[in-house]
Amino acid sequence: MRCLPAFLATMLVAAAPAFAQNPPDLQPLPAVPPPPPEMAPFDASLEPEVTITQREGNTVEEYRLNGRLYRIKVTPAHGVPYFLVDRDGDGNFSQETMGTPNVSVPTWVIGTF
Repeated sequence: MRCLPAFLATMLVAAAPAFAQNPPDLQPLPAVPPPPPEMAPFDASLEPEVTITQREGNTVEEYRLNGRLYRIKVTPAHGVPYFLVDRDGDGNFSQETMGTPNVSVPTWVIGTF
């Protein structure tokens, strides 16, 4: 019990400089500036158009940009989805895999919520 008054006195002496300080002249913050104008108008033609169809138990998603089919995602009823990509724009689709001369970024689903 003798330590408690000594501890409180030490804390009061240690905190005294903090209580003795006067706050500096406080100024109000400036008003928030308005948001910048839009950079460019939204162009819907830059967004891909996705068509989803069901074929023989498979879900097929066709991705088009400016009317040109460039990617197909096939999701089998039982199995892992895969992509078919038109790399050269000539209408010949190849399965997107790693290790090919034209390596592209994998588009695997890591997790869903």
